[in-house]
Amino acid sequence: MPNNKIVSPPHLSEGSDRDLTIESTLRELRLYSFQVPSDCLGIEVARVFEKYPRLPGAILVDNGKFAGMLSRLRLLEYLIRPHRLELFLHKPLHILYTYARTDVLVLPDSMPILAAAQHALRRSPELLGEPVVVKTEPNIYQMLDIHELHIAYWQIRGIETQVRYERAQAQMIQSEKMASLGRLVDGVAHEILDPVGFIWGNLTHVSMYTDSLMEIVSAYENHLPQIPNDIAELKEDIEFDFLRQDLPRAIESIKTGAERLKKLVISLQNFCHIDEVYPKPADLHGLLDSIVLLLKSRLTSEIEIVKDYGNLPPVPCFAGQLNQVFMNILINAVHSLLNEAVHQKFAMEFQGKIRQHPGRKPRIEITTKVCSLEPVANTNEPLPRWVSIKIADNGPGLSENAQKQILESFSIERRTEKETSLALSYRIVTAKHGGQFVMRSRSVSLGVGDSLSSDIEESDVESGTEFEIMLPLV
Repeated sequence: MPNNKIVSPPHLSEGSDRDLTIESTLRELRLYSFQVPSDCLGIEVARVFEKYPRLPGAILVDNGKFAGMLSRLRLLEYLIRPHRLELFLHKPLHILYTYARTDVLVLPDSMPILAAAQHALRRSPELLGEPVVVKTEPNIYQMLDIHELHIAYWQIRGIETQVRYERAQAQMIQSEKMASLGRLVDGVAHEILDPVGFIWGNLTHVSMYTDSLMEIVSAYENHLPQIPNDIAELKEDIEFDFLRQDLPRAIESIKTGAERLKKLVISLQNFCHIDEVYPKPADLHGLLDSIVLLLKSRLTSEIEIVKDYGNLPPVPCFAGQLNQVFMNILINAVHSLLNEAVHQKFAMEFQGKIRQHPGRKPRIEITTKVCSLEPVANTNEPLPRWVSIKIADNGPGLSENAQKQILESFSIERRTEKETSLALSYRIVTAKHGGQFVMRSRSVSLGVGDSLSSDIEESDVESGTEFEIMLPLV
């Protein structure tokens, strides 16, 4: 005999009162719990639907296991047809369900609302109004009204749009601040460069005047071998012999300091360069040297900079943006080497041993060359030329998890959440210059090489991280 007892009333979760965010999941929405045995009479479910007009449907269970879902819309659709009322209303639900069986969309409650709405919209047109079944626990299923899912979806899309708008506004403000700061620093650098130019220009004359005076003094000494006692005492008081030897060295030292200050100010002006609308040819070696000079205060005596520059032509680029890319990569390399040095010191002081490679000197290698990519099969077209800039350190390398996070930050979705320095560098190289941004890393903690590019050289057995920038030559 069919089960004709009154079924349990439906239960409604309290998730609808929560504030939705971009990461909200289905468990935060209003979910309906209404499970009925598949042998329950259709009239019992119809009475429940009449009492609860917002109930979207019923979960069918067979021996405690999920058997399907019968929506209010599907039930009414079959009952209003001729002779269907007598046929289905007083029969078990599984009879009706055999006729009204449809594809049921079952989703976990941990799925984000944005992804769940996309799954629901991919259904066939006749199923777009059907509720979604949400699996909350093993053998526990609830229903989600499709209209509430759509409302939540558009609410989150509105929040997402607002967040993107606010982030774009913040980026515009930050860009304007950086542009103003760049103009300010450029003006200060120009003001510093003027007196440095005065010092540098006059040092040449001071050096000539000093040589002339020394020649005159030497001539006096040759013609007057017997000098008066007061002059002899004065020469002894001022240590004339030492002054004659040290004065040229002092002038040369002032020249060196003025030259270094001039190069530093020029590097600062180049770094604060505001790019034009179109790319212009630039000397990449000069840009790299300028960034290394600016970072000299961060480079300890233990860190060695090795430059292997090839013959590069002027490369069309946005020089100011490439300066930012080189700065970001070099700062990451310096931090990696400094952290490794701290770990080595800790191991020496507290553990009595050196962790890895005790005799290896921290090193950053900068390599540039002109190269061609692999040719496309069955084509006779000339190979395009590229400029390769490799910046590699021999630090501890990156773990597999760290590499995965860096790669994920290159995606558009992650950049909208938080744009890191490497993600910004990736966007500048790929989007603004049409180039390639490749990262390779080998971690000593793993004992094996973890490369993010299949073309890593087999001879590179040391640990460390390498960033390669490929720029097209037009």
